[in-house]
Amino acid sequence: MHYLNPDLHTRRAFLRRTGQLAMTGTALPLALNLAAMGEAAAFNAPGNDYKALVCVFLYGGNDYANTVVTYDNASYDQYSAIRGGGAGRTAGGIALAQSALSSTLLVPTTAPVDSVGVPRQYALNPTMTGLAGLFNSGKAAVQLNVGPLVVPLTRAQYNSSNRTTYPRPPQLFSHNDQQSIWQSSSPEGSKVGWGGNLGDLAIQNNLNSSATFTCMSVTGNAVFLSGDTALQYQLSTSGAIKITPATAATVYGSGAVSSAINALIQQPRSHKLENDYNAVTKRALDAEAFVTAALALTPPTTVFPTDGLGPQLKMVARLIKGQAMLGARRQVFLVSIGGFDLHDNLIRDHAGLLGKVSDAMTAFYNSTVEMGVANQVTAFTASDFGRTLASNGDGSDHGWGSHHFMVGGAVNGKAFYGTPPPVSVGDTKDSAGNYGPADQWHVGQGRLLPSTSVDQYAATLARWFGVADVELPSILPNIAHFGGAGYPVNLGFMV
Repeated sequence: MHYLNPDLHTRRAFLRRTGQLAMTGTALPLALNLAAMGEAAAFNAPGNDYKALVCVFLYGGNDYANTVVTYDNASYDQYSAIRGGGAGRTAGGIALAQSALSSTLLVPTTAPVDSVGVPRQYALNPTMTGLAGLFNSGKAAVQLNVGPLVVPLTRAQYNSSNRTTYPRPPQLFSHNDQQSIWQSSSPEGSKVGWGGNLGDLAIQNNLNSSATFTCMSVTGNAVFLSGDTALQYQLSTSGAIKITPATAATVYGSGAVSSAINALIQQPRSHKLENDYNAVTKRALDAEAFVTAALALTPPTTVFPTDGLGPQLKMVARLIKGQAMLGARRQVFLVSIGGFDLHDNLIRDHAGLLGKVSDAMTAFYNSTVEMGVANQVTAFTASDFGRTLASNGDGSDHGWGSHHFMVGGAVNGKAFYGTPPPVSVGDTKDSAGNYGPADQWHVGQGRLLPSTSVDQYAATLARWFGVADVELPSILPNIAHFGGAGYPVNLGFMV
């Protein structure tokens, strides 16, 4: 666990200390008791019955410019020129035609304004009609130009050789490292993610009768859901993963053999390692039975896509419907889709991937409405990084900042959050050597320099989930570096 301030009295540290005091029979000071009551209030407040966060990870680094597409004539013309568009605002190179965007035009309550005070318009990729509809009906929002930051940076500070004062996120533009940094604030090899940290707090506050079902993945192993206490429970789109032959009625045609194997792999042992192994096996078998029972409930009738993210999010919806049976008041889920590393064939492949994301997330939101939990479930997107605005001929290369979606009944929707980045790949400077407004928020080739950090994005979700402000540094190690002018801890996109 990372702590920027080791002396901070988080609930996690408090529980650890109180446990130690209890072992020695020492009475707790009144001050500590009062602090504990205050810090626990966020998670235990009346009405906080059930909440779930669902991370939709787009592996490979999603191209931001053809996802949330600049639409007003002035900025579209810049986008088209940079991406090789055709005359008359038609498609060309890796640019989409402006006319193709009219069906997914986003109409916010208030138009976003860029860094030089010019109002901007955006549309989504033409395949994303579902998410466009959710945005325009107030059930989705867009966070502009978000990405990993250790501290706020300008382009000049990014270029500075003073890495102590102006540290960069480690291993920028590396897939594995940036996936890990998005999920855990640390490069590849990190063992604890911020989703797992949220799970730890839920477990330590006794919100879930079974810790096993706090952090659940329908997409395999990822650091995002790993906590100090919380362990990610993995399952497939078909349900809980069975341990065979322990769950088979017969082995080699014999029920007696199956019973003997069951006893061998679950019974207590005198050898510590053997005993721990059997305890884990027993827990897995017990958990499989609980999950199978929860999934036996009548599933939502919402029709999900049958490929891509659809089956994963359908499984999450079924698990949420069974949350009472699983004994969970707080849950964090992870689903994912790959294929976004489009150095080539961006036009051929990107739209189809985005259509799958939009269709699945729309169906998922509709299922939460059907189940009556739309205000209690928030889905959000994440990805390794954005990509270059500049074309490499048939695609775009690794970038940094990107645009992301938040979907749910508790989202302050029909709105853009953050500042629209300039549409530029230039390097213009004034006579004093300062970058001009159009080139301040990229670091070359239109790689966006994030104006919002992942920590701010995650902190806004964490606060809605029930985390107290004093605990945020134990969840997000860099959040203490933000909160100043232009970098609020609460971005405002959650009710």
